[in-house]
Amino acid sequence: MPTFPQGALDVVDAAGAEAATRVLESAPELAVDLEADAMHAFRARLCFLQLGTDADIFLFDTLQPGVDPRLLVPLMADPERTKFFHAAQGDLQFLAEAGVRVRGLFDTHRAVTLLGWPKVGLADLAREKLGVELPKEHQQSDFSLRPLPPGMRDYIANDVRYLCELGRQVRDACREADILEEVLLDCARMCDEAAARPETGAEYKPKLSRSGLSSTQYALAHAIAQGLHKQRLEWAEKDNVPMGRMLSNMAITDLALKQPNTHKDLARAAGVRGAVVRAHGDAILTLIREQQEKAARGELDLDREPKGPRDPHRRKREDALKAFRIDQATARKVTPSVILTNPLMDALASQPPANTEALSQLPYFGEKRVRLYGEKLVALLAPYPVLGS
Repeated sequence: MPTFPQGALDVVDAAGAEAATRVLESAPELAVDLEADAMHAFRARLCFLQLGTDADIFLFDTLQPGVDPRLLVPLMADPERTKFFHAAQGDLQFLAEAGVRVRGLFDTHRAVTLLGWPKVGLADLAREKLGVELPKEHQQSDFSLRPLPPGMRDYIANDVRYLCELGRQVRDACREADILEEVLLDCARMCDEAAARPETGAEYKPKLSRSGLSSTQYALAHAIAQGLHKQRLEWAEKDNVPMGRMLSNMAITDLALKQPNTHKDLARAAGVRGAVVRAHGDAILTLIREQQEKAARGELDLDREPKGPRDPHRRKREDALKAFRIDQATARKVTPSVILTNPLMDALASQPPANTEALSQLPYFGEKRVRLYGEKLVALLAPYPVLGS
């Protein structure tokens, strides 16, 4: 039976951070997790960085002066030292923002997804593989609270307490299923693509269906959505709350399409809270009315963006790749993403390789895929060259 580290050590100053780092340097494998206050602040902060080994757990309180995640840069960048994460993508962004890049990642969530296991949550894995129950009641708690309540402290420690052992078991399952190379390639992609988080709200794009809307109506809805998004950023930053606490994306879409003109109608819109109507109802209605007036005067951009040349073979390549992926997955008894991940599908559909040498240069494709599928893929895509460029 595996044993797990007992307790956890709080790292609250520079001396403690340096001492903890020295201990961690002796471990060949690390469990890593972090906590932020994303549900409670306009711009989420890194609040805790938890690292575990088979013997120790360290809780780096990154809100304390002197507890600098950059102390861990050499440790985290060592590709020979495995770092077990669970659902690493968001964590990698926070770490990149703090100046920490990760190499040697093994993401248990990504691995079990590629394995095709029906349950992929950390609590599910701990229950099924170790017989351990991990409570979930603090998933949306405010980890900027100081002092951290004991129950929340136990919660963040448990996120890494069992992760090294779980990681090894999942890695063994990948090896047994003959998909370990594919998993590690995708983990490497995640590390390489990790970048500091964009500015809050920078990635927002209105999700508006053009169905049933004229070009003028669509342009009006788009202008209202963008205006409301800008307003919610201002209000949320002032109150230091997540932008979705002011207006969710769903609420913005509903307002942009229905365009209420009274407080009563505004309160009926999907996802609009009464507190927002009371605090900002007049401003929302004014914004909608001003955009309607602009539309009536013909002052709105009708979204006539120039489009690049159309490649009529693109859809044919996509369909051929989808069918190929399913056929090969069935033959190997693996999930389709083991054969080709979605990023690889997109890369191949965008630029089909002329030969296996070109295919071997495709990032994160790997020698194994070249050996198993290289010639087949080149032949599959050859009838559909890129046109229109």
